[in-house]
Amino acid sequence: MVRFAVIGTNFITDSLLEAGAECEGFKAQAVYSRTMERAKEYAGKYGIKDCYDSLEDLAKAPDIDAVYVASPNALHASQSIQMMEAGKHVLCEKTIASNSRELKEMLEAAERNHVVLLEAMRPVFDPGFAAIQENLPRLGKIRRATFQYCQYSRRYDHFKEGIIENAFKPELSNGALMDIGVYCVHPLVKLFGKPKEVYAHGLKLSTGVDGSAVIVAMYEEMQAELLYAKITQSALPSQIQGEEASMIIREIPDTTSIEIVKRDGTSKRIDIRKKENNMYYEVEEFIRLIEEKKSAREHNQYSVWSLEIMDEARRQMGIHFPADE
Repeated sequence: MVRFAVIGTNFITDSLLEAGAECEGFKAQAVYSRTMERAKEYAGKYGIKDCYDSLEDLAKAPDIDAVYVASPNALHASQSIQMMEAGKHVLCEKTIASNSRELKEMLEAAERNHVVLLEAMRPVFDPGFAAIQENLPRLGKIRRATFQYCQYSRRYDHFKEGIIENAFKPELSNGALMDIGVYCVHPLVKLFGKPKEVYAHGLKLSTGVDGSAVIVAMYEEMQAELLYAKITQSALPSQIQGEEASMIIREIPDTTSIEIVKRDGTSKRIDIRKKENNMYYEVEEFIRLIEEKKSAREHNQYSVWSLEIMDEARRQMGIHFPADE
């Protein structure tokens, strides 16, 4: 049994705990919040035993094996490193760090303390992504990938009213790329590796973060377009184009079906059977790595490549975080 503590008491932590409850080997042991009142309130929802309002005390707790970090992006590195230095495994919510420099420091801490560090990048662990990988050979030589995730945020309505929430604050290392654009970047590098060149253009909001953007990634024999936004909504699926056929993907963050369309127009749809809450699969993999004493090095390489691409995209768009100093 892996005994988990959670840092963060928001909706994404709700999803993690609900997914974990379905996983063999998962035990919700503790909740951390900045106030004890909030920690106890949240723990009561799930019948969780222990509450903390001190990260130092949480790190020292002997009955906690792993910590799920779901605080704002700007805190991921410091909190994860603090937990790993205390010998705890860390499942860190995406985006795992503010930049690639921070991530490399986190990985050094994981190596130094012989613990597992894993980014909670749910799309690439679930059966939908496995179906994409398995069916790629049916497309012939791959020439283009177009991944998009444009989801209008209710927080943008508040933004337009002058209420700036965490999602649009550069001091918290947030913005559209860090929130949902990463769901396009990470699957790209897991499928095709790190591109040779990256070009990025975005729409900046008044706080200095991106509201939407497009990233073009160039490979030796293919190209990719990554489109993401928090200020518009898209009804179009993602796709991968090969010389023999194309694959239509619905949807890249949580793939429920793919369709193979050949050049002659014939097609075959493949529906994906899986858990409704696809965070289940990232938790399952994290627990497996811990129990089998395996390395997360391969998974972490994709996280490094993703952040290197995102660092360069932000540089080209003129998006700067305090954490970049």
